Amino acid sequence: MVVVSIGIFFVLALLGMPLAFALGFSALGAFVFGDIDLALMPQSMMHAVNSFPLMAIPLFMLAGEFMVGGQIMQRVIDFANAVVGRVQGGLAHVTILSGLGLASVTGAAVAGASALGTTMMPSLRKHYDNGFGSAVVASASNLGPIIPPSAAMIVYALMAGSSVSVGGLFMAGVVPGILLTVGMMGLATWMSYRSGYEPTGEPFCWRNVLLQSRRAGVILLMPVLVIGGIVGGVFTATEGAAIAVIYSLLVGLFVTRKLKIAAIPGCMFRAALTSAVVGALIAFAKPVTFVFTLDLLPLHLSQFIQGFTADPMVFLALVMGMLLVVGMFLESNAAYIMLAPLFAPIALAYGIDPLYFGFLFVMNLVVGMMTPPVGVLLFVMCGISKISIGELLKSVWPFIVLQYLVLGLCWIFPDIVTALPRALGY
Repeated sequence: MVVVSIGIFFVLALLGMPLAFALGFSALGAFVFGDIDLALMPQSMMHAVNSFPLMAIPLFMLAGEFMVGGQIMQRVIDFANAVVGRVQGGLAHVTILSGLGLASVTGAAVAGASALGTTMMPSLRKHYDNGFGSAVVASASNLGPIIPPSAAMIVYALMAGSSVSVGGLFMAGVVPGILLTVGMMGLATWMSYRSGYEPTGEPFCWRNVLLQSRRAGVILLMPVLVIGGIVGGVFTATEGAAIAVIYSLLVGLFVTRKLKIAAIPGCMFRAALTSAVVGALIAFAKPVTFVFTLDLLPLHLSQFIQGFTADPMVFLALVMGMLLVVGMFLESNAAYIMLAPLFAPIALAYGIDPLYFGFLFVMNLVVGMMTPPVGVLLFVMCGISKISIGELLKSVWPFIVLQYLVLGLCWIFPDIVTALPRALGY
């Protein structure tokens, strides 16, 4: 049944069928081949999406839409520009810090790239090469699934089971996310210096910094309130996402006053559309994982890998190498849904910290979103910037290398990932 399921999936995916439907037909083929009652398929699909934690994804998406609709990001951009705008590569720094701020609300890379690219690319084009500006936006957007709250981590935790908590994974991403941010800012400075880009923005002025911090304070408070409440156990990730929606709605309506009542249905529709893609993947993947379990694939795979190596670090290297290849060709949400239920139990059998393994799993696939040939962020930025993939790759590859270097550091030094969540009791 596993062979039939995998074979059907890859044939249909190569023919261009959307991955969610390719998963559905692969499950259906396996059910028919294995003579399994077909009534179990819709039941398992409904059970997969009938999940309270899963509601956090559309809610965080909606909060991000309200931020964009209310032009809330403009105040964050103004604050970042006041702090770092007048250094070498200052506008790139502003973009990266704005991406960090957006990541702390939306938790999604593609949504962040669309919002950040639309907002920042007109300014970036005035001062930088189109490829460099697009590379900076794509890299900054990739902080979305790493900095809490992260939609990718919610999906992984849901698929991995009770061995890992959403809040713990959120905290595991904080230190690597900061390392990535600082590294990208340093790389942007070096690339700007090498290309001869002049400093942009107003000279540093404490009065301007204080003014912009007051204007942006109510916005910067939102991630502190939401993430702090989740980590402190005041509310769950889903409840925190609902608070983020209400907060961003109120700020857009009454603080920036840029969000109009008439725009709210459009925001809700776009958030629902994005969330439906994830929901469809999860629903159609559930019967596939049921087939895998029925055919004892996790057990056979565990026995095979443990027979190959008893070293946890070698196992991690094998998994990361596989995810490197998978991330180049498969959409990340599909990879979480198909592979996390297989490898998370094996990692536990090796005695690997589930938070550590979960973060490495997520970050590996996150970097894959910038890696050709199917790097979704590359296609998003090419659509926004109207440039070719080749032109974008000339500027984006140093940022890809940087992200893999940070991933390597997290693999070699687990405390980078686990120290903060363990200190907070996870």
